[in-house]
Amino acid sequence: QVQLLESGGGSAHAGDSLRLSCSASGVGRHGMGWFREASGTEREFVVSICWIGGSPVYAPSVKGRFIISREKPNNTLFLQMNDLKIEDAGVYYCAGNARRIMGGPEAGEYDYWGQGARVTISS
Repeated sequence: QVQLLESGGGSAHAGDSLRLSCSASGVGRHGMGWFREASGTEREFVVSICWIGGSPVYAPSVKGRFIISREKPNNTLFLQMNDLKIEDAGVYYCAGNARRIMGGPEAGEYDYWGQGARVTISS
């Protein structure tokens, strides 16, 4: 069974960097992704990647600033967030897709979710 647990959220100023981690036990041939949810909005796609390899797909709003990576021996997924903007604030969720080897941009495709990590950005 897949279990996902995020860590590393917190507060930052615009222009700063933060790194989120997702401890991903039980993952194998899963599509993985990061989503975020700002207050009062729908869950928004950030980036997806295939756990076993391949290139990630980023949302246009974060491309060039965010970097997803994975550390397979430790079953950990990372999201390095650079040049943070006010609009990047929200709760960030790690997600796993058991049905597709490469996760897509629709939250409904994902079968497993972490509890979320809050990111607060101030000017």
